[in-house]
Amino acid sequence: MEMNIKQQHCTEKYICGSAFSCIARALKLAGKLYSNMSDETFMKAAVAKTKEGIKKGQTPFGACIVKDGKIVSCAHNTVWKDTDITAHAEINAIRQACRKLSRRIPGRGKTVNLENCVIYSTCEPCPMCFSAIHWAKIDKIIYGATILDAKKAGFSELKICNADMKEFGCSPVKILGGFMREEALELFKQWSKRKDKKVY
Repeated sequence: MEMNIKQQHCTEKYICGSAFSCIARALKLAGKLYSNMSDETFMKAAVAKTKEGIKKGQTPFGACIVKDGKIVSCAHNTVWKDTDITAHAEINAIRQACRKLSRRIPGRGKTVNLENCVIYSTCEPCPMCFSAIHWAKIDKIIYGATILDAKKAGFSELKICNADMKEFGCSPVKILGGFMREEALELFKQWSKRKDKKVY
């Protein structure tokens, strides 16, 4: 499928490619964003939170938001717990981070600005979550499994990778895909063994 999308100051072509090509493009788009021990620590926190969710009958997705080298929020998907189709891990983490950072700004009211933050997601954010990340002005996305991995697990995903969202949306967010992907795929395996598993 191919579609031309034209915007002021931005003309891009969208082609829904393979998981491999999307990861390769995400790595290219990341520029000088390289992984380090801190990245591994924060992704492990997202993985641990995902495991908590799986044990509670939720789906195998988790996200962690970090600012200045410290975890601001960490959340798992709660779509079934909250009967809320928008309660993805990234959305939950963004909501928590905004509330937490708002409390740190006395006299300045609430904030939805998460600039200088990095979000670590066990799976590539869906278009809804990518849009929320963009609007929150999060600087970087680091994810493990791909959208196509989630689709293979049975989830009704739109096959639009983050690299394409960034390009035809002209978003400044940096992307590093496929980080600790094997650990992320293991979460799907753990979830798939549960008798109470549900998709959406």
